[in-house]
Amino acid sequence: MVIIDEADAAGDDAQSALLKTLEEPPSASIFILVSSMPDALLPTVLSRCPRLRFSPLTPNEVAGALIRDHGYAEQEARIAAAESDGSIGRALQSQSEELSEARDAAQRILEEAARTTDPVKRIHLARELSEGKGSPAEERNRLAARLRSLGSLLRDIGIVATRADRAMIANTDLEKPLEQLATSFDAQRSMHAYAAVDRALAALDRNASPKVVADWLLLEL
Repeated sequence: MVIIDEADAAGDDAQSALLKTLEEPPSASIFILVSSMPDALLPTVLSRCPRLRFSPLTPNEVAGALIRDHGYAEQEARIAAAESDGSIGRALQSQSEELSEARDAAQRILEEAARTTDPVKRIHLARELSEGKGSPAEERNRLAARLRSLGSLLRDIGIVATRADRAMIANTDLEKPLEQLATSFDAQRSMHAYAAVDRALAALDRNASPKVVADWLLLEL
């Protein structure tokens, strides 16, 4: 069995060199081309390969695998699954204690933001989003983790607010708090807040000041 990961990264010449092998592989061999962007492959390569699609696992499926196969406690598994984007490998790479802290902070911030529109109070609240000891790199990573948790919670709040299929909720152990937050973060507000978190993460990736990012975001929520 030959597995070519990220096959779309191969140039046209490299893909063309595979054509005859893909069309008439050795009788005892199987070639598997792995790609998250199959349309980037040459049409002649695609025409020689049957497609198998793999969708992300649901948070419940990820949590179940962590509990069953990797000895996770249920709470730790739920938190890691919510941040895994459907990947057991990504869930295993995460630090459950850091994820738990980030999610707790994100939940507190959303609850406080739901209670006040006062800009001064919001700026004070932004300090909780970015506060913590450590180097500048650790500060940036901590803020990014909290922003990702905010995005995960806001996505779930949007699902509750729009009465969509609750099977899509990632933070299944927080369903009651999510319902309460949905009374303040309706569909439009949760969508706006989610987009703001996405922009904040992008700004952080471009080396924006963590304090400026946190202040801006809290005013947007």
